[in-house]
Amino acid sequence: MTHYRGADMYGLDDFNAFKNENFNDLNNKLFATFTNHEGLEPLLEDIQNSYDIMYNKIFVLYIKGNDEYVCTYNVDQGNIGNLPENTIMVHRKKETNTLYTINALNELIKKLNGGVVDTSYRINWLHYKNSILLTQNNELNQLNTKIHKILDV
Repeated sequence: MTHYRGADMYGLDDFNAFKNENFNDLNNKLFATFTNHEGLEPLLEDIQNSYDIMYNKIFVLYIKGNDEYVCTYNVDQGNIGNLPENTIMVHRKKETNTLYTINALNELIKKLNGGVVDTSYRINWLHYKNSILLTQNNELNQLNTKIHKILDV
């Protein structure tokens, strides 16, 4: 759910799609909250004070080429009434540290499969290692990342 997107943040379709999600169906979900360097520490404090973080970890990724960060964390269903601004739900391919939205996954499959979305299409995730796949204006956007820090909460 996104309440506000600052001018310095991505104008992603994924942010718009996320605000219409049915949170009653969520159990353990992975969220990604985007911020700039100045907003990082206040965001981390807010997340820790507002939510019971599952697995007691918040991963902070630096988006290469930008002065932006993304914090990823798992929150359980009963704990997500008010998510921070610039937050989207993502999925993770553990073997390659790839984060992605469903919209981005569909766009990736279309791109690789001649414009056809086929849920059985096999993706070589190594090509997307250490990155976040998002959509922007119905186009796939790959943001390369590296771990900035891991918080034990």
